[in-house]
Amino acid sequence: MPPKLNVHNFPRPPLLEKTPRHLQIKWHNQLIADTKDAYWVLETTHPPTYYLPPSSLLIPLTRSTHKSYCEWKGAATYWNIASPPSSSTAETIKNRIWSYEKPTKGFESIKDHLSFYAGPWDCYVDGEKVEAQPGDFYGGWVTSDIEGPIKGGPGTWGW
Repeated sequence: MPPKLNVHNFPRPPLLEKTPRHLQIKWHNQLIADTKDAYWVLETTHPPTYYLPPSSLLIPLTRSTHKSYCEWKGAATYWNIASPPSSSTAETIKNRIWSYEKPTKGFESIKDHLSFYAGPWDCYVDGEKVEAQPGDFYGGWVTSDIEGPIKGGPGTWGW
């Protein structure tokens, strides 16, 4: 079992680094992303946010018109995804995947890498199914090795 990671020991400004962890995303029982070549961003009071290389995606994305801005990483581009062809349900999920086409200094390594909210698909870190960071604003993935109060839920906005 990996050592515990306390989110209150993560830095601010956030730290970007390569992670050797095996990341998988499954949707409608089909693997849609798989990599051991990702980055994670560690920021005080947040569980890790993972950034997967575009080559790890097994189904196509379409660009959304939605945009947002991160004080640390810059302007974010959002993506839409249609359910896998083998799925019995035809649906398109919008704005639950994002990337940075021109990330700010210090985050250049995640240019065009993709980050997924932990749902509606199932996300896995080293085989463990993750829980979504509380709330619907941040995209961190919570695993059993994460500890400490996490930002995102009621009463934590001003942290």
